[in-house]
Amino acid sequence: MSIFKTLVKANRDIKLLWFSVFLRLMAYGASNIVLVLYLKALGISESLIGIFMTLTLIGDTAISYLLTWYADGLGRRYVMIAGSLLMVLSGLVFANFNQFYVLLSAAIFGVISPSGDEVGPFKSIEESTMAHLTILKDRPDVYALHWLLGTAGASIGSLITGILLGRLLENGYTNVEAYRVIFYIYAGIGLLKLVLMLFLSDNCELNGAHVETHHQNTEEDPLLPNGVSSDREDQQGDTKKSSSLSRETVGILIKLLSVFMLDSLGSGFMSSSWVVYYFKTHFLITSTTLGVLFFLTNVVNSISALPSSVLAKKLGPIKATLAVQVPSAIFLVITPFIQQFLGAAFVIILFYSTSAMDVVPRQVLLTGLIKPDELTKCMGIVNIGKTFARCIGPIATGKLATHGKLWISYLISGGLIFSADVLLAILFYGIDEKILETHS
Repeated sequence: MSIFKTLVKANRDIKLLWFSVFLRLMAYGASNIVLVLYLKALGISESLIGIFMTLTLIGDTAISYLLTWYADGLGRRYVMIAGSLLMVLSGLVFANFNQFYVLLSAAIFGVISPSGDEVGPFKSIEESTMAHLTILKDRPDVYALHWLLGTAGASIGSLITGILLGRLLENGYTNVEAYRVIFYIYAGIGLLKLVLMLFLSDNCELNGAHVETHHQNTEEDPLLPNGVSSDREDQQGDTKKSSSLSRETVGILIKLLSVFMLDSLGSGFMSSSWVVYYFKTHFLITSTTLGVLFFLTNVVNSISALPSSVLAKKLGPIKATLAVQVPSAIFLVITPFIQQFLGAAFVIILFYSTSAMDVVPRQVLLTGLIKPDELTKCMGIVNIGKTFARCIGPIATGKLATHGKLWISYLISGGLIFSADVLLAILFYGIDEKILETHS
């Protein structure tokens, strides 16, 4: 089934989750353009900004752990509603206060993305929900569309923010006032997302309806029928009562965490927010140009989800990841050596066009190895581990930026990402064939 038929035939819950990620990443894309610049405009040093980003990620790690670990018991919909409310509150605080510790508290206990990437409990819960509403062979397309729509939202958020900032500054707004308008928009998007979550059905819950994992649908079958049946009824009485993971799952999870956390450690040294800051301060470009550049990076990031689904189906998740992540690391390393804006912009666009092409293969790997009834917790642990690993980089990057050596973070980031690829190949050698067999 093609990815476009997947888009049409998905049921209402899947479409609501797709719309949700579109809105959320639109908000993150908007805040990504202004966050570091806003803190700098308030007189906060680069070193403190690095600490701010690290503490924000630590807070996100803790909150995400609590919410995702108990999401199946509390109710996935309620957790996503609570997360949306935290988005609203965080946006309002950033729009109305300028004290460092007030903003830090809102970022730690609320939902603010310090890097433009996913934060909060949303991603883990959405991916787990889509997994149990989707048969195995359709998951690559469902996840590809999830990523495509999310990054499309981020690209639109970046573009609108860049253009809007330019217009606000032309009309006499100060930098701080203009940045605050963006955070009001952020809060408004959070409110719309909250309303959207109210329309999810009971099928989204762990004890709701499931598709049969090995059901072979035809082109005429509904992709995700609302009247789905469960092939795990014998599990629902006792496995949901356990808060622990099986020994087999723990062994797999340790390997996955070692790879994903090393990769995220590298990403944390040169997150999107620091890339924004680098291009703004190094090339002295306008806010509109900055918005257009990151609109383009997010567009190619979105489009890359389509071939990533094909690669995952043809090569398997490991080979597909290596095929795109090795070039991605190289593009990142050479970016600071290019002194012309257009050349550097072209290379950073190449980086973003490949950096996200491993998202679908990695989700296929996760859902192919982890038991369905343990998937939400495992995805939560993986995303929390990745977030925690990203906490280390911003402090070092802030220090380097203070001393005019932000370019070194590009080298560290690219080197660590490449190392994660090598580790992935070693730990999961030969797994592609097994996963491709189950998806056939």
